[in-house]
Amino acid sequence: MEKFTIYSGTTVPLMNDNIDTDQILPKQFLKLIDKKGFGKYLMYEWRYLDHNYTENPDFVFNRPEYRKASILITGDNFGAGSSREHAAWALADYGFKVIIAGSFGDIHYNNDLNNGILPIVQPREVRDQLAGLAPTDEVRVDLYEQKIFSPVGEFTFDIDGEWKHKLLNGLDDIGITLQYEDLITEYEKNRPAYWQ
Repeated sequence: MEKFTIYSGTTVPLMNDNIDTDQILPKQFLKLIDKKGFGKYLMYEWRYLDHNYTENPDFVFNRPEYRKASILITGDNFGAGSSREHAAWALADYGFKVIIAGSFGDIHYNNDLNNGILPIVQPREVRDQLAGLAPTDEVRVDLYEQKIFSPVGEFTFDIDGEWKHKLLNGLDDIGITLQYEDLITEYEKNRPAYWQ
C-alpha cells in the first residue's frame, strides 16, 4: 500500500445520503477478482444511461470539470450495506484518495482504509462549504496534522492512531507481517523436522 501523508487534489460533490455499497459497485460486478478495473463500474447505475456505457451527462462524475477530482464530498452513511470490499476497490481504481462524509458504514470505512483511501468524517456545514468549491479549487489533506486546508477554511478531523500509523507508513496487513520477515525466516530455518 502506498503511504498517505499529505495529499492535494480537487473535489467532486455527491451529497446524497445513504449511498450503499450496491450503488457504489453493483452486485453484477462482484465476480471480478482483480482489484484493478473496477473504476469503470463505480456508481454504474448513475453514471451510465445503458449497458453500452453511454454516459449520463447529468451525473456529476461525467461533467468534464470534475473528471480529475480525487476527493469525494458526500452525505451521511456512505458505504452502508454489504461488506463487499469491491466497493473500496472501485473508489480507489477510479482515483479517489479521500472521501469526506457525514458518517460511514463501519465495514466500508475499514475497507477504504485497507485500500489506502482516507475516509474523513465532517459535519454537514463543513461538507456544504467543501461541496461549493469550484472544480479547480485545490484541497490539501494533511494526515500528520489531521487537517483539511481549503479555500473555504481549515478543518480538523479524527482518526484512530493505529490506522494513522498504518497509512503514514503504507502498511497493510501484509506489510505489517513483512516487518517480521527476518524473524519468520529464522523460525522456518529452525523449526523441528517433524513439522516439515
